[in-house]
Amino acid sequence: MTPDEIEALFRRESGDYTFARWGRPLAPVVFGVQDETLGTIKGAVEAVCQLAGHEMAETDPELGSNFMWFFFSDWAELPDVSGLDRLIPDLGPLVERLQNADANQYRIFRFDEAGAIKACFVFLRMDQHLSAVPAETLALSQCVQSILLWSDLAFRDRSPLAVAGETTVLRPDIAALIRAAYDPVMPVAADDASHALRLSARLVSPN
Repeated sequence: MTPDEIEALFRRESGDYTFARWGRPLAPVVFGVQDETLGTIKGAVEAVCQLAGHEMAETDPELGSNFMWFFFSDWAELPDVSGLDRLIPDLGPLVERLQNADANQYRIFRFDEAGAIKACFVFLRMDQHLSAVPAETLALSQCVQSILLWSDLAFRDRSPLAVAGETTVLRPDIAALIRAAYDPVMPVAADDASHALRLSARLVSPN
């Protein structure tokens, strides 16, 4: 992956280069799924954290849970979730925008004083399209898109996943990039495109 290709994954539609990684262990919680799906999601979180060399935790000392997943069938359900309006400012207008866009997924990130990710909220409206996606594929895709603050354009034209035989796996180039991004010598956040050059220098092919 060239520096320009890496830069494109973190340059937003606004033109800003914006990178962030998690600065604390991930403490996931999932709402709206059955127990077997819950295990699939937590397994995907564990796998992506292991890839990044990052930690998971049962609870976050500040937030309790800092990686929240919500599965539902209609955006209109969200305002009825107790306490969600305190976690998500302007929840009503956001729901209206997502309804008008006929969106089936949305992620919201929160950041600490250093600019590192401290929380992520994943919203999945299980429409016909998402309902047809295998749970393992959906869980892995969302974990990959939540482990870093990617550009809003990053995976619009190409998924971070690939099919190997009958198995859906993380693309090797994206896996290598995640590992490089979590190198301890790299910053937790960056807003200068020279950061992409540093990532490129640390890319290591997966075994």
